[in-house]
Amino acid sequence: MNTKKYLFLFAAMFTIGFSTVAFAHCEIPCGIYTDKMRFEMWEEQIATVEKSMKQIVELSKAGEKNYNQIVRWVVNKDEHADDIREIAVQYFLAQRIVPVADPTDQAAVEKYNKSLEVLHHIIVHAMKAKQTTDLQHVDKLRELVKQFYKLYFNEEMQEHLEEHHH
Repeated sequence: MNTKKYLFLFAAMFTIGFSTVAFAHCEIPCGIYTDKMRFEMWEEQIATVEKSMKQIVELSKAGEKNYNQIVRWVVNKDEHADDIREIAVQYFLAQRIVPVADPTDQAAVEKYNKSLEVLHHIIVHAMKAKQTTDLQHVDKLRELVKQFYKLYFNEEMQEHLEEHHH
């Protein structure tokens, strides 16, 4: 094989090997963040988990059970619960919640600690939603996402977002 073929083969292997990394958002400092969209994604994920739980319960009550459909709803619920955790961990904890630069700034320290606490509870309730069909975890997730939204966006930003929310 000549050098050009080796280079082409290497480039192809490199591209294939790292292509999955390129589509993830975003652990390089690209500066493109869509925070509001993440909250909307959470709302959609939570609604999907809720519908999945209800379908699992309903299908499980049937005299002649359709196990294929039950399994599909369980998988769907679990995938969306994982997506909720992924947003909390990979987006907010890894990239958006920044440790406080000035430890004497008590308000900043309190907001940081409260953010960590609420995100941790979101992660835990998403995990519990995977383990059960208990709708109280869905309700708690909705409550926690609203709580984090108010914590994450300051009042001025919230007003601006509400003006543009359709």
